[in-house]
Amino acid sequence: MNLNRTLTGVLITAGLLGCTHSSSQSVNLALQATGRNAGQVGRVTLTDMGDKTNFNFYITGVPTGTILPPRLYSFVNQGSCQQPGPVAFAMNDQVNTRSDAGTKGWSFYRSAPISLTHLLAGAHSIVVRSAPSDGDGDIFCGDVAQANR
Repeated sequence: MNLNRTLTGVLITAGLLGCTHSSSQSVNLALQATGRNAGQVGRVTLTDMGDKTNFNFYITGVPTGTILPPRLYSFVNQGSCQQPGPVAFAMNDQVNTRSDAGTKGWSFYRSAPISLTHLLAGAHSIVVRSAPSDGDGDIFCGDVAQANR
């Protein structure tokens, strides 16, 4: 009976420890609002999913006059926000956003076929752009090198 209690305790402890450890690495990146979207705040969490990276975006607002809910386009570009290069990955299979009523912001999810390790190793930036009907302009940008690791 005592052996069963000990074994049960060990299995519960191992299970709890296993639940607190995730094999997926994540980093957070602050996005800077451009002049078109001054005063707004953005962030994205990049999560490693093996040969792809998931991007969970949250922004506090979009430029005045944008049709709501906003349709936002997102890209991984080569280069930095200050010296942008060509688009490496367009993440625009869907461009819908979700309203976050509690914070009056917007969230959306995307993914790109590049591992987080490769993304962090190169010079890349993340760009959020408004829809063509809303001016087709960059409204947020963040350099992946600035991500909190």
